[in-house]
Amino acid sequence: MNDKPSAEMKRVEVEIFGEVYRLRTENPDELAKLVRMVDSTMKQISQSTRSFAGSRIAVLAALKIAEDYRQLKRDYDELLQLLDENK
Repeated sequence: MNDKPSAEMKRVEVEIFGEVYRLRTENPDELAKLVRMVDSTMKQISQSTRSFAGSRIAVLAALKIAEDYRQLKRDYDELLQLLDENK
């Protein structure tokens, strides 16, 4: 269980790749940054693929974001290892 008191949830409306989503969040500014990243990734993928299917583009965008995250995690783990070796 989370002992931290929960922040107030705010309702926000966002648009990703032409679709409107009504979401709840504790941090609208952070959500806006994530929305821009997802929307941008989907637009980039839609320009480089022949598919117009939103669901297919969403899956490809999710894979791209997951790949980026995984690379950042590897880089972070390597950095921690280097720092640990230099102690």
